[in-house]
Amino acid sequence: MSHGLDSHLISAQAQAMGIPIIQREVTWDTYEHGFKAVMLELKEQGVEGVVFGDIDLQQHREWDERVCGEIGIKSILPLWGWDAEKVITNFIALGFEAIVVAVKADLMGKEWVGRRLDQGLVQDLRQLQERFELHLCGESGEYHTFVTHGPLFKQGIKIVNAQRVLKDGRWLLDILSYRLESR
Repeated sequence: MSHGLDSHLISAQAQAMGIPIIQREVTWDTYEHGFKAVMLELKEQGVEGVVFGDIDLQQHREWDERVCGEIGIKSILPLWGWDAEKVITNFIALGFEAIVVAVKADLMGKEWVGRRLDQGLVQDLRQLQERFELHLCGESGEYHTFVTHGPLFKQGIKIVNAQRVLKDGRWLLDILSYRLESR
């Protein structure tokens, strides 16, 4: 929800990786209930834990651990405590490709939306850090990305048509069309 992406695009991402996906329609008010319901279904199928990408926001870790604990599955946080710069540079070095799909408008302008996550973007984020309190990986929602290709992908996602839109204090990349491509 915070990425501003259509659920069909998330399905396409799973298809590009060749993995199954479970999606449920929720609101911010029903998110936790919906999350628990899906995880209980998966637990019945033998799933014992869930992996979260949180790095260092204690409130996120507490939510992950509380919710998972309440339904009896393990919360796994492999990036917890890593240096943010190491996380982002390793992501790029491993060959993942991503684009910025949402930014907080009070921190970043519309020109950030649609940019590729590369060393140039990281350098620009560092400069922005000098002026604002900003997490290099966007942990506080400063920006969000969408992964279009990488080592886990069997196909890439090519964004064919998109536009920048300002909504609720955020610049979003409204992806109007895309296609899966072999690489």
